Amino acid sequence: SLALSITASQTPAKIIVFAGVHFMAETAAILCPDKAVLLPRLDVGCYMADTITAESLLARKAELPGVPVVTYVNSSAAVKAESDICCTSANAVKVVNSLPGSRVLMVPDKNLARYTARHTDKEVLTWAGCCNIHDALTAREVLDTKGAHPQAVFVAHPECRPEVLDLADAIRSTTGMLEFARRSESREFIIGTEMGLLHTLRKENPDKSFFSPSPHLICPDMKRITLADLIAALQEKRHQVTLPEDMRQRALLAVERMLAVPRD
Repeated sequence: SLALSITASQTPAKIIVFAGVHFMAETAAILCPDKAVLLPRLDVGCYMADTITAESLLARKAELPGVPVVTYVNSSAAVKAESDICCTSANAVKVVNSLPGSRVLMVPDKNLARYTARHTDKEVLTWAGCCNIHDALTAREVLDTKGAHPQAVFVAHPECRPEVLDLADAIRSTTGMLEFARRSESREFIIGTEMGLLHTLRKENPDKSFFSPSPHLICPDMKRITLADLIAALQEKRHQVTLPEDMRQRALLAVERMLAVPRD
């Protein structure tokens, strides 16, 4: 979602129609103050983003004075604005390790926080949120799919449960999965993320096979926008996403701090 918003900020177009969930359009609005960001429909929320509010985060921060807040980009602009720094699923470990002190609070995804905790010496405090789609994937489903496709490599997203990640041959972000599949010499893959990614994987790798470990790895909100919604948004310029400038600036600072973290 961050890569899409960065791409939006680099285009000369003055109108951006974001065919995604609400927090994605907000991120585009954070990065594109000179553009009109349109959301084709309003009933495209995110379970994980909805598990935290700016008010609940502020209350937790009051209990943890001095502990930096690392917020997953899959969150609202209001929550980003109350955070010290953002992270993606690809750079979470590097972001946490870049911060001073021995403790951090990671919000809102508990599974990403647990994954990060495995790869840092810092104490990672978690939030109770998660992606309900990734969190529902079970180790049993993965094992059954491995049994049906014994030659397949299992690639999991860090939003999955720890016991699912324990079964993974590789753990990658969405973009990382695409790169992994392109470079891998393997011919079969089990993909532990929202099954919409399989379309792109198959398109980019027509000589390779991709399998979903569960029929339930599908996000209804991500699938809700139709072509008719997209056309209506363009024709009517409807559902423009606007943010208070103070909030946008503070959220932008958290994103910029993340982008300043060295990649290597």
